[in-house]
Amino acid sequence: MEKFNYEWRIKDSIFTKDKGTVFSCFAGGGGSTMGYKLAGFDVIGCCEIDPRMNAIYVANHNPKINLLMDIRDVVAKAKLHDLPKELYQLDILDGSPPCSSFSIVGEREKGWGKEKKFREGQTKQVLDTLFFDFIELAKYLQPKVVVAENVKGLMVGEAKKYVSKIYDEFEKAGYYCQHFLLDASKMGCPQKRERVFFLSLRKNLADKFLINRGLFEVCPYVDMTFNCKPIAFCNVKDGKGRLLPPKITEIWKKRKFGDIYLMNAYYREFQKQKYFSQHYVYDDEVCKTLTTHEDSLVLYDEPRYTSKSEAIKISTFPLDYNFLKEKPHYVLGMSVPPLMMANVAKNIYEQWLSKL
Repeated sequence: MEKFNYEWRIKDSIFTKDKGTVFSCFAGGGGSTMGYKLAGFDVIGCCEIDPRMNAIYVANHNPKINLLMDIRDVVAKAKLHDLPKELYQLDILDGSPPCSSFSIVGEREKGWGKEKKFREGQTKQVLDTLFFDFIELAKYLQPKVVVAENVKGLMVGEAKKYVSKIYDEFEKAGYYCQHFLLDASKMGCPQKRERVFFLSLRKNLADKFLINRGLFEVCPYVDMTFNCKPIAFCNVKDGKGRLLPPKITEIWKKRKFGDIYLMNAYYREFQKQKYFSQHYVYDDEVCKTLTTHEDSLVLYDEPRYTSKSEAIKISTFPLDYNFLKEKPHYVLGMSVPPLMMANVAKNIYEQWLSKL
């Protein structure tokens, strides 16, 4: 398997753009797009509702087609055939529908079906229906392949019902759908980050790939097995992160080897359950999932948070990526690691698109 380097720069890279065309929805700051570019695809544009994230995307990718708008408005245009013609000739339609409704952390079921206005957008949306708006867009654009990424929480509890509906909607749109739970740490990323990828191939292209997956179910075969050697944090560590505040440092000093959370020490001493989202990072282990918060990862061996450059390498973004005025941790925490997407895209090309 080709190895993509987690420590890299745009200025040193050659993007061949010879594997096919991609359009990215819910594109954010451009993590998925960077992955497709590494894999040799030509990402011709994006759709993103957040003007701040879109500004970062434009600064780094200069897209030919830039749709700064609600996905529902894009669907309405697609239905009227009122989008650039290139979007009706795509190899891959990519999307990472907002996923906080299904996250294992948070309200989950209590937040489903509720219309909210989120920091990432300018209009009220029901987050758990945006996935289906994305599938509707695929129905009108009819790309060869549709790739959708989402949180592991979709595979847990009542959220599984949404997975069944996702399959049903892809079926109606004319696609065979299958999903894979993938771990970035097995795909060349120095971070344990599990995400669900839905891969759908247009039915009229799938005959040569079909296999029986069950008594009444067929799907186009694609191998999404990855076994890259784990990359421990010591490989990306530079020790330049911000020092812990004095009160937090006192808690850090009471840590014990094997603690997962910073507040384990507080819990032992005061028997109170407090904030448990700050994970320790051990030098000889793959670090936990980077979130949008700068203080989400705390070094076990030093009273520091992860630095900007550590976070960038953990997330496999290029070191010369332009985050404009946004905090890198915020952008990185919301993004698909480029190397994760590069490996998915590479397999899609080699096993499907190159054989069509």
